[in-house]
Amino acid sequence: MTTLELSPAEDSWLTVCEESRLTPGRGLAALLPDGRQAAVFKDRAGRTYAIDNRDPFTGAQVLSRGLIGSAGGRVFVASPLLKQRFDLETGRCLDDDEVTVAVYPVRTV
Repeated sequence: MTTLELSPAEDSWLTVCEESRLTPGRGLAALLPDGRQAAVFKDRAGRTYAIDNRDPFTGAQVLSRGLIGSAGGRVFVASPLLKQRFDLETGRCLDDDEVTVAVYPVRTV
C-alpha cells in the first residue's frame, strides 16, 4: 500500500490518503492539524501536488474542486468559482502576479 503524505510545517509529515484514492485530473481536500485545508492533486502524468485549498479571491475552500490544466508547460488548477488559475508547483496565480497560495511538499511512502 502506497500512501501520500504532505508537509504542512517544516520537518513534519502528515498522511493524507492512499495514493490510489487520487484520480488523475481531480483533487481532494485534506484537513491539516491547524484547521487549514490542503488541496491535493495528481496530474495525468502521475505527479502529485498539494496547495492551500482556500481561494484567495473569494475566501472559499474550493480549489480542490477546480479543474487541472496546463499553460506554457505549467500545470495549474482553475478555481471553480472565478476561474483564476494557480500554478501547482509554485502557488502563483497565473492571472494576477500579486496573488499566491501556499504550496506543500508531497511524497509517497
